[in-house]
Amino acid sequence: MKGCQCFSALFIVCFAVLGCVQAVTLEVKDGNSTCIKAELSASLSVTYNTSNGTRTVMVSLPNSTLVDTAKSSCGGSGSAPWLVAAFGSGHAIGLSFSTNGSVYSVTNLTLQYNLSDFSLFPEANSSGVVSVTNASVGIWAPINTTYRCVSPTTIRALEVAVTFSDMRLEAYMPGNDLSPAESVCTADQTPTAPPTTTTAATTTTTAPPRPPPGTPERGTYSVRNINGTECLLAQMGLQLNVSYFSQSENKTVQELFNLTPNLTSSSGSCGASRATLVLTQDQNTTLSFIFTMNSTSNKYHLSGIVLLANWSDMSAPLSASNTSLDYLRSTLGRSFMCNAEQTLRVVPAFSLNTFRLQVQPFGVTTKQFAAAEECQMDQDQMLIPIIVGAALAGLVLIVLIAYLIGRKRSHAGYQTI
Repeated sequence: MKGCQCFSALFIVCFAVLGCVQAVTLEVKDGNSTCIKAELSASLSVTYNTSNGTRTVMVSLPNSTLVDTAKSSCGGSGSAPWLVAAFGSGHAIGLSFSTNGSVYSVTNLTLQYNLSDFSLFPEANSSGVVSVTNASVGIWAPINTTYRCVSPTTIRALEVAVTFSDMRLEAYMPGNDLSPAESVCTADQTPTAPPTTTTAATTTTTAPPRPPPGTPERGTYSVRNINGTECLLAQMGLQLNVSYFSQSENKTVQELFNLTPNLTSSSGSCGASRATLVLTQDQNTTLSFIFTMNSTSNKYHLSGIVLLANWSDMSAPLSASNTSLDYLRSTLGRSFMCNAEQTLRVVPAFSLNTFRLQVQPFGVTTKQFAAAEECQMDQDQMLIPIIVGAALAGLVLIVLIAYLIGRKRSHAGYQTI
């Protein structure tokens, strides 16, 4: 018993003080063939309720983490491949995958933690296993290529955040070892200047800069629930402002890219507190929106944007995400509208320009938008003509009063004595 108590104390000190972030290797097999393999370190930040408020603990994957063979699978017959890593007393991290034939991606991240494990969650005022899911992870790579991201990458799901680091991952593997070809995440891309060489003078021509794409066309997008009715509505013009390392120019360039509605398909999911809209164009650009509902205030907002891009001139696929945003705030039962151009800043290498936007991710009861709450920019634009009109009316009134006073004085000068 004492030994067990000592182990628990050491376990808590290891996680809470030192972090114990260790690299683990996980494999999902179908017979003797490996279909998913991951080498990574991960730590979870979990906020839970106690009798005195809330507490946040750090939980890291120990080197004793194992693949849950009962829940992990290589997929097939309509089921998605899954990697589920189990550790401790009922804790787990799950990754599900999908592919379009040329690219594979993590479609869902599921985090499971057991509040009954009082060694990790002391004074928790509830017990049992809690599961949360994030459907916009931002991890993807071409088929037969290893996804690599050494830099820490944090992904949030409600009150839990998981930080991956030193990650090498591949799904739909052709062999039992990770492919030598690698798709490097944006955070790891540090382009270096080409070596300087001395050559004879030559005449070079510089490609003319690309003309700006202009205002994007407004698209209409929707998400349907299981019974086939619309649960999320969106109309907007979208323009990507992206910085990436260009192969042809051998330097980092900044480019504007418009989404074309008739080339873009929409998908996603709807829930009571979370809704997602996923837009895919030409199988090389995927833009995801994550909306979150506050059940206490009945207010919702755009909390996350994820961009996956693999354009022909990119030196490596681009993955940019931020799930801690606070844009497009509105009330349950209403839509959000902003006709003015907005710039939604996501990460330094990516921002999103929106035009003539109207969205409603929750409380959709018909195929039409509910009454809209307008953005501040639209309200300001409406105030400008009102203020100008009021100023002109005031000026006309002043001129009229001055004219009447002057006329009265002029008549007074001709009175008979």
